[in-house]
Amino acid sequence: MDRLLYTAMTGASGTLSRQAAVSHNLANVTTQGYRAEEHRLRAVQVQTHNRNPAALPTRAFAVDASTHNDFSEGALMYTGGLYDVAVKGKGWIALVLPDGTEAYTRNGGFETSENGILQTHTGIPVQGDGGPITIPPNVRVTIERDGTISTVPETGAQNAVNVVGRIKLVDPPDADLLRGQDGLFRLASGEPAEQSNTVKIAAGYLENSNVNPVEQMVSMISLARQFEMQMRMITTAEANDRAATQVLAPR
Repeated sequence: MDRLLYTAMTGASGTLSRQAAVSHNLANVTTQGYRAEEHRLRAVQVQTHNRNPAALPTRAFAVDASTHNDFSEGALMYTGGLYDVAVKGKGWIALVLPDGTEAYTRNGGFETSENGILQTHTGIPVQGDGGPITIPPNVRVTIERDGTISTVPETGAQNAVNVVGRIKLVDPPDADLLRGQDGLFRLASGEPAEQSNTVKIAAGYLENSNVNPVEQMVSMISLARQFEMQMRMITTAEANDRAATQVLAPR
């Protein structure tokens, strides 16, 4: 009885968490560079008081053990945007947060601020080899495969090419990356990742989300049925308990 009730109760709670993750994935189908996530459950035995740490074999429950991130690549989409870039293959684009720490993204839809600083649409500056990158006014901009940004004046000596900075591209191990509440990834150690010379980008392109909407819809239907089954098990356990009470009650 206990095993059935604990498993069904905690399993239903875990299923709700997985449904929330699937809903979040579906909401970000059109978000550039988004990486799908999945909650994984595992069974754990209930432990007794600290003075008697033995497990209770009749009681087990399911816990949300980990969040799995799908780091597979999304399809590239040509936009022709002046500051749009997409990472080709493995790698990430570094951003510098207000507190000075780094975060990493695959969403290369950038723009310039009023002061010419290259930044995301939410105002987070792109990390360069010497800090944030500033684009001067009245220039033609070229972004190379290695992230180097060059400018040519639109007036005067138009044969003068100036390098204004290089986008910091990194390629840390996937296992070392943690997703933050803002959707950006960071190293678990909190330290900045090293610049990579092997990561390449494509200018004028953006990377689509790697969420497969068909798979997510199938998962949502499957989780709804699973939740219904778990609630039915709880109802069954309650009915069995009521019947057992009636049988054992003194007459």
